[in-house]
Amino acid sequence: MSGNTYASAWRRAREAALTLAQLRSPLARRPYDLRHAAVSTWLNVGVPAPQVAEWAGHSVHILLKVYAKCIDGQEEAARRRIENALGIEPAGADRAGSPSGVQDRQ
Repeated sequence: MSGNTYASAWRRAREAALTLAQLRSPLARRPYDLRHAAVSTWLNVGVPAPQVAEWAGHSVHILLKVYAKCIDGQEEAARRRIENALGIEPAGADRAGSPSGVQDRQ
């Protein structure tokens, strides 16, 4: 398929799928934009990097080099996983009515 045919097919697909406002935006301007959105989404919902790399056809090194800047908002979930693995009660949990897991001294 020639570049012009490909571009024309992509333009028609965008016109069929998007609103006029979306067409004027950079949303899915190139097919790569959909790939980038998919890979970023997978990483942000916690799919392990080796799995995402396999699906995307990247090495983990290249995946993280390209997409690390897109990973956001996973700090709290990571802390919870570490606390669970170590058997630590999460910070702020209420133990016998005490704030932040501090036990009453009697």
